[in-house]
Amino acid sequence: MRIFMSVDIEGVCDVVNKEHTGNSGFLYNSAREQMTKEANAAIEGAIKAGATEIVVNDSHGPMVNLMPGLLHKQAELITGTTKPQGMMQGVDDSFDAVMFVGYHSRNNTPGVLSHTISGGSVDNIWINDTVVGEIGFNAAFAGAYDLPVILVTGDNVATAEARELLGEDLTTAQVKKAVTRYSAQCLHPETACERIKEAAFNAVTNYKSRKPYKPEAPYVGKIQFHNSGLADGAARLPGSTRVSGDTVSYQSDCLIDLLNALRVLISLSR
Repeated sequence: MRIFMSVDIEGVCDVVNKEHTGNSGFLYNSAREQMTKEANAAIEGAIKAGATEIVVNDSHGPMVNLMPGLLHKQAELITGTTKPQGMMQGVDDSFDAVMFVGYHSRNNTPGVLSHTISGGSVDNIWINDTVVGEIGFNAAFAGAYDLPVILVTGDNVATAEARELLGEDLTTAQVKKAVTRYSAQCLHPETACERIKEAAFNAVTNYKSRKPYKPEAPYVGKIQFHNSGLADGAARLPGSTRVSGDTVSYQSDCLIDLLNALRVLISLSR
């Protein structure tokens, strides 16, 4: 059984602000270490349940956060940028299931460090008529390859968002409770890893009951940016449509093409 795992940092148990999330922060190295430990916990739980191959994609910022020498030796790591498929680089139909570890809630929600792909430019993203954050966006990417998301770990807002979108039967591991956008009530790091390991075991054990998240074609994506200037940049993409001062849309009969186009819109906006 092959597992694809996308690992972010904002949903790691003790991560709450920019001191944890960037290399200029004085807590960044400890956050990287815990990020790696939580990935390992998911890997260990998956292996215990029968997974034989695991590919891990570092999915935060410059995507060089996970510590290769500390990562479980049975996993392979995709690291660095630029990646054509971003947070889902490496996924294809050779996998059986997908896991999201250390994920956060979408922009304009009360979760810890909530944002959607680009905190500096994106207010909201819709796929068809459903507003999505990184959980939904990347679940759609997995669904384009008929792969179900079987595990999401993060704070209480992120895990609730995942269950609302992907089904209440989704296995999640809540490792902290948001107090504000920049504070949380956190599990002990070791307890968080234990919870993730158990959840990963259960997720793999029951993975055949999960269905892919697949919006219906034709696919329409829409991005509301923070201001009209950002939308000006995004609207340069051929085939895009300016919906309003701050919003640009794109339509395709191919879900992968749509998702890639939305990522290009974000890049052009900046």
